[in-house]
Amino acid sequence: MSQPSFMAGFDSASGMANALAHYLRGEPFETIGNPPVLRGPAQSIRRFSRKTREKAFIAAGAAETISPRRVHRLDLGAVGDWLADEYPDTTYPAVAIGSSNGALNHLYAAMGIPWLPQTILVPVRQKVHPDDPKEALRRGERYGRRLVEAHPGIQLHHMHDPNQDRLMVRALTYFRIKRRVLGQDYEQLLRDRLPPGGTIIVADCRRTWTTTQVAERFVFQHGAPGGATESEYHHGSARVAEYLRRYDSPVRRWEGPELDGQSPEAEWGFEPSLLDDIQRFADEHGHRVVRLSFDDPEDASPLVADLHRWWYRRRRIPSNRLIVSSFAVTEPYWTARTGSVPFWMKFNTEPSLASLDEYLRAVDPYDEIYLMLFQHGVEAVGVPGKEQWEAVLGHARRTGNTLGVDLDEFPLDFSHFARYDQAIPQQIPSRYPLPAPLQLSELEEFLAGHKDDYPVEYHH
Repeated sequence: MSQPSFMAGFDSASGMANALAHYLRGEPFETIGNPPVLRGPAQSIRRFSRKTREKAFIAAGAAETISPRRVHRLDLGAVGDWLADEYPDTTYPAVAIGSSNGALNHLYAAMGIPWLPQTILVPVRQKVHPDDPKEALRRGERYGRRLVEAHPGIQLHHMHDPNQDRLMVRALTYFRIKRRVLGQDYEQLLRDRLPPGGTIIVADCRRTWTTTQVAERFVFQHGAPGGATESEYHHGSARVAEYLRRYDSPVRRWEGPELDGQSPEAEWGFEPSLLDDIQRFADEHGHRVVRLSFDDPEDASPLVADLHRWWYRRRRIPSNRLIVSSFAVTEPYWTARTGSVPFWMKFNTEPSLASLDEYLRAVDPYDEIYLMLFQHGVEAVGVPGKEQWEAVLGHARRTGNTLGVDLDEFPLDFSHFARYDQAIPQQIPSRYPLPAPLQLSELEEFLAGHKDDYPVEYHH
């Protein structure tokens, strides 16, 4: 079964689930899930002007949109049916459910288990000026209300980010749908793949955002975690004014709708009502529930990196090579085959770079550091320059390099999407067989020995 047409292929949830499924099947995840036939055109786009590249990026996103009139008729059960076909048809000792997280996606790969996302992105065909969040809400409200009325088991987060998503929001509205209950499709997948006594691992990211309540189970989120702070989205700043000036905006700060509450962050946050339904299902079917809880998506990255170093030493292979992934640009298969330690950044912005730099300053040095960077096409607030990325690569004792990224073109090097997957095996000659899965008992052993080392809580 192909991926449901209403799911965005460029989203964190679909990209990470696809990458994980490829790993579990023993396959590379090519060109961020795009057909390899697009590799040539994607690589050639770097020869075109900035405006042409921006238009191509917008067109690629617009091609995945659905009509707003169709939103309330979505068959959300198709998500579980698609995942059931993507993941190998066998039983697993554990299944993960919950927040999208690139670091934990490498953990699931190491454990040889599937992951079921709580949140998916539905891109709705609708044009709006990126710097007018009030108008964005007005245009999306009617269709959002119909969606939540038609689907009582979900909640809707209409996310409008005029900073990182400046190009995309010109052509589409971001409807992020969170499950409040498992649904028949996820329950069936769990019955088929998780035997009695198996474990459900809940990825519980507690990141929140100040939002506007639109209707029951429907909120509007202006902005998103990244280079600009939440305060800058709501109140402006000198660098927001400069950013808007550079993009010839008619305004110098954003005027969003009135804020009235805190909600789980649209993309990364976990809606806790799902946990109650997971526990109910687990009690009925004899499963154990454990939970990994953390406040920010990147909190899990140092833990997963250090866990891999620990695991590699147990396997008697070197643990001196780091591959840094970014957003949905991730490749668990070649990371494992090259014996590389994974470190994930939620995006390509200064806070993510700072978290990577902090990690590298705190651990035993790596001989090799390789970097992949998501290209979103916007010189946004808080996007680092070439020199900043080169400085963090300088932590490597021997080799610090990008994997198919031209830092002179960042963040408009869209051909990176067609190069990074091949760059890994081309630049890193080491090869190891895919390992036997890391056992849950080994994860618990590692966590028990590092109780206070990471901002991640393990509830069991």
